[in-house]
Amino acid sequence: MRKAILLFWCLVSFGPLSRGAELPPKTSFHLFLLVGQSNMAGRGKLDAEAKQAHPRVLMLDKDRVWAPALDPLHFDKPRIVGVGPGRAFGNAVAERDSEIVVGLIPCAVGGSPIATWESGVFYEPTKSHPWDDTIKRAQRALNDGTLKGILWHQGESDSKPGLAEVYEAKLHDLTRRLRSELGAGDVPFIVGQLGNFKERPWNASKRRVDQAHRNLPLHVAKAGFVSAENLTHKGDEVHFDTRSARELGRRFYKAWVSLVDDSQDQGNRDNP
Repeated sequence: MRKAILLFWCLVSFGPLSRGAELPPKTSFHLFLLVGQSNMAGRGKLDAEAKQAHPRVLMLDKDRVWAPALDPLHFDKPRIVGVGPGRAFGNAVAERDSEIVVGLIPCAVGGSPIATWESGVFYEPTKSHPWDDTIKRAQRALNDGTLKGILWHQGESDSKPGLAEVYEAKLHDLTRRLRSELGAGDVPFIVGQLGNFKERPWNASKRRVDQAHRNLPLHVAKAGFVSAENLTHKGDEVHFDTRSARELGRRFYKAWVSLVDDSQDQGNRDNP
């Protein structure tokens, strides 16, 4: 184990890992699943920072090969995908612990209603199967590392009459299915709040979806909620701009840390 870790650090000491480079030991490779729709995939404008790789943050690319994590992480809609919250989250996790490598598993699908996140469902706009593709990619990643968290940002497509009313039940079911499929019953599941922009006030359906997000930690163990308060859009009244997408990622990180720390504190109390 120590020899493998030493070899890995020798590789990264010369800069970020190249595509397909040797990986660290499985227990030191901490994986995070990034799921949802367009604001998780990212629509922020690409800038110089988007191409500055952290030496210990990787992503599973479209071909299911580990590569340096650079924006855009996702590939759901190549012509418009941009900066999302994932990389800021991953960088923060890596900075918290210098002895790990972070692996991001991008699986978000822009525009996808929660009903498409079920086995066998084909989503025509992206010619993809959101659920099935996610499970395949996650299982591929789990060959190399250990799942440490699931980040979910979705709900815009369900903020309408007839869909909002059943959203909470579907969200609870999605959480259960993801954890079950990936053997991740105790892994934190964190949901991000939809953008609340003054130019487009929320209707009753969006408020209902928001309440489902807020209530998740009350009904589901090891779940967290991340506020989007004071974040701004890119001019389309829907998608977070680059600054806000990164701030949302840092908020996801803080929520994840609180769940991890609470778990460690509970373990200490159980094992004095």
